[in-house]
Amino acid sequence: MKKRSRPLKTRLHILGHYAVLCAIAVVCVFPFWWTLVTAISTQGNIFAFPPTFWPKAPSLANFIEVFNAIPIWSFFRNSVLIAVFTVFWKLLLCSLAAYPLARLKFRGRKLVFGLILATLVLPSEVNFLVNFITITQMSLVDTYTGVILPNVVTAVAILLLKQAFEEVPQDLIDAARVDGASEWVIFSRIMLPLITPWLATVGILTAVESWNEYIWPSIVMSKPDEFPLSVGVLYLRGTFGSSTRVIAAGTLITIVPTLLAFLFTQRFFMRGMDGAVK
Repeated sequence: MKKRSRPLKTRLHILGHYAVLCAIAVVCVFPFWWTLVTAISTQGNIFAFPPTFWPKAPSLANFIEVFNAIPIWSFFRNSVLIAVFTVFWKLLLCSLAAYPLARLKFRGRKLVFGLILATLVLPSEVNFLVNFITITQMSLVDTYTGVILPNVVTAVAILLLKQAFEEVPQDLIDAARVDGASEWVIFSRIMLPLITPWLATVGILTAVESWNEYIWPSIVMSKPDEFPLSVGVLYLRGTFGSSTRVIAAGTLITIVPTLLAFLFTQRFFMRGMDGAVK
C-alpha cells in the first residue's frame, strides 16, 4: 500500500515552523557573521547600508594587528584561570546547597528556597556596590579571588541542580541508607555521578558567563596584566580608535573559545537542559 501523504494543512503548519526557526537563526547568526566579515575584510565601507555580506579583499592582517597591539595570550590565560576556578567552586557549593533542599527534610526548607528564588528578580548590577564594599574590606581588590568570589553561588545554578537531585529515584537513596551509607557518601558517590549532564550544563553556562563577564572584572581589577580577555581586548578601542576592523578581530578572538567549548560539549548541555525542562 502507498504511504498516505500528509494533509496540506499539516504541511503548511510544519513549513511555518521551519520558516520561524530560520528567521530566528538569521537574527542570531547575523551579528557574528557581520563581525567576521568586518574582521577579515580590508576594503569597503563597514557601515554601508545594506551591509556587505561577503568579505572584500580578505586578509588576516587585522588579527595579526591584535596580537601585536595587546598581550592577548596573557589576557587569555587570565580568562581561563578565572573561568576554571569559577566553574569548580560554583559546581561544588551549589551542589552542596541544592542537595539538602531537594532530599533532606528540615524546618524552614521551603522558606530558604523561596528566599533563594527571590534573588532572581534582582539584576546583578544591584549587587555591585555591596560586593565591592565586601571585597574591599576583605582586601581582595586586584585579585582573581575578588573576581571569582561573588559568582560562585547563584540561584539559577541551585535551582537547576535541585531539579536534578529530585529526578533521582528515592528508592536508590533508601537502598543506600539501608546499606549504611552516610549522607556524604550518598551525595558524593551516588547522586553526583547520576546528575553529570546537569553538572555539565551548569558548568558550561558558568564558563560562558565568566568568560564574557566585563563589568565586574573591570571594577575589581586595575592592573592591566591581570585583566581577563573580555576587559583587555577593549584596549583596542583606545589604541585603534578609528580601526573598527581591528576591534572586530579582537572581538572574534574573544568569542571563538566559547563557541568551540560549546560545540564540543553540546551533547552534555542538551541532555542537561532536557532534564531541566522535564
